[in-house]
Amino acid sequence: MELASKTTLASDEPAAVKPQEGKILIVDDNPVNIAIIEKILRQGGYHRIDSTIDPGAVRALYRNNRYDLIALDIHMPVWNGFDVMEQLRADNPEDYIPVLVLTSDNTIETHHRCLASGAKDFISKPFKKEEVLLRVRNILEVRLLHNQLLHQRDILEEKVLQRTEQLYTTQLKLIDSLAKTAEYRESQTGSHVSRMSQYVTIVARELGLSTDECELLQQASPMHDLGKIAIPDTVLLKNGSLDEHEWETIKSHAEVGARILSGHDSKLMQVAATIARTHHERWDGGGYPAGLKGEEIPLFSRIVAVCDVFDALTSERPYREGWKISKALNYLRDNSGSQFDPKVVNVFEKVIDQILICRQADIDSGVQNALLN
Repeated sequence: MELASKTTLASDEPAAVKPQEGKILIVDDNPVNIAIIEKILRQGGYHRIDSTIDPGAVRALYRNNRYDLIALDIHMPVWNGFDVMEQLRADNPEDYIPVLVLTSDNTIETHHRCLASGAKDFISKPFKKEEVLLRVRNILEVRLLHNQLLHQRDILEEKVLQRTEQLYTTQLKLIDSLAKTAEYRESQTGSHVSRMSQYVTIVARELGLSTDECELLQQASPMHDLGKIAIPDTVLLKNGSLDEHEWETIKSHAEVGARILSGHDSKLMQVAATIARTHHERWDGGGYPAGLKGEEIPLFSRIVAVCDVFDALTSERPYREGWKISKALNYLRDNSGSQFDPKVVNVFEKVIDQILICRQADIDSGVQNALLN
C-alpha cells in the first residue's frame, strides 16, 4: 500500500524541466555573432532557435513566440538593447523576461544599467563555449520553472473555479428546495416561488437594474416566505378570518425567515435574509415588522412585494379561489402609493404581457406534468 501511495504522489508532481526544449531568440546586428552563438547552442543540444539582426522586431517576435531566453546584444544602431528591454518590460509588466545580455562592454556602469533594465545575466565577447552553455542553461531552468509554476497555478485556479461553481449550483438547489418546502405547505404545488423568481427578474430588468442584480434577485426572491415553515397549519391554512393572536403569528414569519437565512458570508444569503424580513413593509409605513416607509424599504423587497401579491392573489389556495387577472391588477393600482411603490406598480403593468406569458407557461407545464403522472 505504501508503494502505491508513493507512486500516486510522484505522478502528481510537475515534470522535470528540460532546458534543451526552451525557445531561444538571438538578437545581434552582426550576423557573425549570431552564427557563433547559434553554433554553440546547437552543439549543446538546443534546437528551437530563432534569430534577428533587427532589434525593432523583438517586440512582435516575443509577443508571438513567448521565448524562454533572449540573447540580446546591447550596442546596436537605432534600437539598442536597453530600448528593447524597456519595451519588453512595458508590454509584459508581470512576466519573467529572460534576457541574457551579449556585450563586449564589461564596465560596472553597463552591468548595473543592464541589471536595472531587467537583464538576468551576461555573456562577454568573445564568446566562450562553456560559459555560453552554462549561463544559457541557468536562465532556461529558471524560466521553464517559472512557466511550470504559472501553469500549475492556472490548473489550481481552474479547479477552484470549478469547485466554486459546483458549490454554488448545490447552494442554489438547496435554496430552491427550502423555498418550495415552505410554499408546499400553503399551495401544495411549490410553483409560486418559481413564477415569482421570473416575475421579479422581468420587473427588475425593466427598472434598469444590472444583469448581476437581476440574477441575484431572481435567486434570492424564492426564499421570501421561508419563515412560514414555522407557522402552524391551523393558522397558515385557516379558512376564515384570523384573530389578533393568529395574525401576529402569521406576521412572525418575516423575522423567522430572516433569522434562518442570516449569519452567512454569502451575498445571496444576505440579500435573501433582507427580502425575507422586509417584503411585507408598506410604502406608507404601515407594514411589518419594522414599519419602514418609502425608499427605506430595499428596492428588491419593493419589487418582491408587488410580484408576490399579484401571484398570490391570482393563485388558488386551499381556503380560497384565485382572483381574475383584471381584479388583481386593480388591487395593485388601488394600493399603489400606500401598500406598494408606485414606480414598481407602473413598471409591473408595463411588462404585464411578459408576466402573463411566464404565468401561462408555468400553468401549461403543471398540467402536462399532471397528465404524465
